Amino acid sequence: MKVLCVGDVVGEPGRRVFKSVVAGLRTSGEVNAVVVNAENAAGGRGCTAAIAEELYAAGADAITLGDHTWDQKETAAWISSDRRVVRPANYPSSCPGRAWTLVQTPVGRLVVACALGRVFMNPVDDPFAALDALLSGPVPRDVPIVVDIHAEATSEKICLGRHLDGRVSAVFGTHTHVQTADATVLPGGTGYLTDLGMTGPVDSVIGREIAAVERKFITGMPQKYEIAKGPAALCGAIFDIDPDSRRCRSVSPVRYAEK
Repeated sequence: MKVLCVGDVVGEPGRRVFKSVVAGLRTSGEVNAVVVNAENAAGGRGCTAAIAEELYAAGADAITLGDHTWDQKETAAWISSDRRVVRPANYPSSCPGRAWTLVQTPVGRLVVACALGRVFMNPVDDPFAALDALLSGPVPRDVPIVVDIHAEATSEKICLGRHLDGRVSAVFGTHTHVQTADATVLPGGTGYLTDLGMTGPVDSVIGREIAAVERKFITGMPQKYEIAKGPAALCGAIFDIDPDSRRCRSVSPVRYAEK
């Protein structure tokens, strides 16, 4: 089972390159399943029902979210009815939506879950405890499980990866929009990458127009951050998972840039 996990899709450029790249990978058989973080897909802030359908049509099997989950006012109304989208598991249980989902891929079933980090992030419940509760409770353990850790601090992501090693098939980080160089299979058989990187405009500051972000750093004054234009790139990783043992064989970071 080759699972392509795609880093934060940013705005229309990110959706555009996602559609063009994923279609080819699925047609060629290079990947069997696709998980995408779409929490920046709607103009950089959250996701809408229409955009979720756009990503499914382009080849996504499941969508993960993050700290911008509730930025679109309509999200609370549709998230519970969409069984292929997961919000962070360590949001309060009273929040709408699901913390994990089970999807059917051409080569078998796959569980997808996500959690938010707490370091340098807005207050949320303990991600370690939330994921432990999922794994000891409702999540089936006889199928591969992949987990998106949406967090700022690399140390927190690494620690969560080690904490989950041997209990899930893959752990990957999102949120910082910069792909890291530490792809590995941990001792317990869990594939790991601290951050998948961003799927969005190349000539940008993590997806936004450079000039506005530069002015903010220089002056300290508030700026309007527009999604950058121009060519985009898809960043992520392919986790090659043995569906029987549920162990990861290899982790291959990928980057596909538009010309």
